[in-house]
Amino acid sequence: MYSINSLHSLGNFANNFSNTDTMPVLFLGHGSPMNAIEENEFVSGFRNISKSIPKPAAILCISAHWFTHGTKVTAMQMPRTIHDFGGFPQALFEVEYPAKGSPELATMTQEILKPTHVELDDKWGLDHGAWTVIMHLYPKADIPVVQLSIDYTKPAAYHYELAKQLSSLRKKGVLIIGSGNIIHNLGLVDFKNMDKDNYGYDWAIESRQKINQWLLDGNFEPIIHFEKQGAAIQLAVPTPDHYLPLIYVLGLKEKSEQLSLFNDKLLAGSLSMTSVKIAYRA
Repeated sequence: MYSINSLHSLGNFANNFSNTDTMPVLFLGHGSPMNAIEENEFVSGFRNISKSIPKPAAILCISAHWFTHGTKVTAMQMPRTIHDFGGFPQALFEVEYPAKGSPELATMTQEILKPTHVELDDKWGLDHGAWTVIMHLYPKADIPVVQLSIDYTKPAAYHYELAKQLSSLRKKGVLIIGSGNIIHNLGLVDFKNMDKDNYGYDWAIESRQKINQWLLDGNFEPIIHFEKQGAAIQLAVPTPDHYLPLIYVLGLKEKSEQLSLFNDKLLAGSLSMTSVKIAYRA
């Protein structure tokens, strides 16, 4: 049952978010925080993808960098820009992305994910998995952004099913973005070859080929059960944090939608920037 307060918030949401065609869904391989201030082909890819989709009324972002016990959603009016990294130039720490939040969208997200308990959060903000990529899609910071955390106690299959409950938001002009990296093994990064084009270790090449083929074939079961797919993929996904945002995006795909890849390159031996667009129109 909805409370009086939640009904009021849902009413506000209905007033502010009109019905739309089904919005696309994006998974963005966000890579280094330096992508916020550098010019490279991946940044160009983010900018180009925003030109291919309708302008959203709001963004719901599932970032690899908000890994929590339980599920939370940011509900403040003005989320802070979180510089959750170290060892980078001062210029990066000076970047602010002043997008508004949306308490209405946060409340709607909380309601539609029931019976899962979702905590309305007023402390987090926008971490670098969100702002370093969204700033290239919408540099004017004129789209409200809300973040949904990832419950680290749950397996990928749980997150895949939870994501399906978010589907109604797509018909309210909400762009849902997962931000992480499909192949993400920081412990094996080859720093001497950071600038080498599309460079990956043999296991990274194998993992990229397999996962890309599963994605394009719509065969999501082995992607969801990645821990059973052999040694190469175990090296590609040593921890699930950067991988699970992809699972949310796949959970939102409708049967007749098209899935396409962009920024599909390996980096520094053990990372991939591969990004995914799901939409009714390519």
